[in-house]
Amino acid sequence: MAELDIGQHCQVEHCRQRDFLPFVCDDCAGIFCLEHRSRESHSCPGGTVIKERLKSDTHASHLCSFKDCTEKELVPVICPYCEKNFCLRHRHQSDHECEKLELPKPRMAATQKLVKDIIESKTEETASKRRRKGAQNSATATKVALMKLKMHADGDKSLPQTERVYLQVFLPKGSREKSKPMFFCRRWSIGKIIDSAAALASLRNDNNKSTAKKLRLCHMTSGEALPLDHTLEAWIAREDCPLYNGGYVILEYLDEEEQFLKNVDSYLE
Repeated sequence: MAELDIGQHCQVEHCRQRDFLPFVCDDCAGIFCLEHRSRESHSCPGGTVIKERLKSDTHASHLCSFKDCTEKELVPVICPYCEKNFCLRHRHQSDHECEKLELPKPRMAATQKLVKDIIESKTEETASKRRRKGAQNSATATKVALMKLKMHADGDKSLPQTERVYLQVFLPKGSREKSKPMFFCRRWSIGKIIDSAAALASLRNDNNKSTAKKLRLCHMTSGEALPLDHTLEAWIAREDCPLYNGGYVILEYLDEEEQFLKNVDSYLE
């Protein structure tokens, strides 16, 4: 009877045992019996290579190139810029002070200028709004003051309404009243206005006497004694330091040579 060709012989020279369920080595692809199936038992050349590789890998190390650093890595960590080896702690350009590190150009000065320009723009815009609002409030306050003056002002009743200019007149220091609302004709001279105001407030008026102190009409802001021959209309039309319909003026006794009134603010206290 013919012999059945079943199984294979173990490839170990001194064994050569036929095994019906032989083992194939994953490393060397040899055929082995149950006794010689392990790598050690059949002295597998593939296992030797693995051991040598593990042995060589165990002893391999890569020293960090950063100054004063003694760290080592099992695998190389190469900087792509300077092409030097580093440990994990110094692998970034900034960490190992890479010689090819490109620092970003300073933008702080430009940023600060931009911020400053924005702040100044906002500040100017806010100031402009405040000025406009202040001007509106001032105009409104002037209109309100003028309405109050018209209700209580004293003057020549024969003057047409269109010719009247209303002023709050602060009286000389020591007078019974601090101030008095009055109205005058816009075409009158300052001298005539002084005479009219003195009569309305019952003030002594010695302007026709050369030796006496003169009663003068003074600007509330500058303290200037208004020239007697100027007209009220001309002062209202002035661009610098004008008088306003509904504004303030001061009556006070001044010496002949005095052209300005001192301590204007004291009349408002």
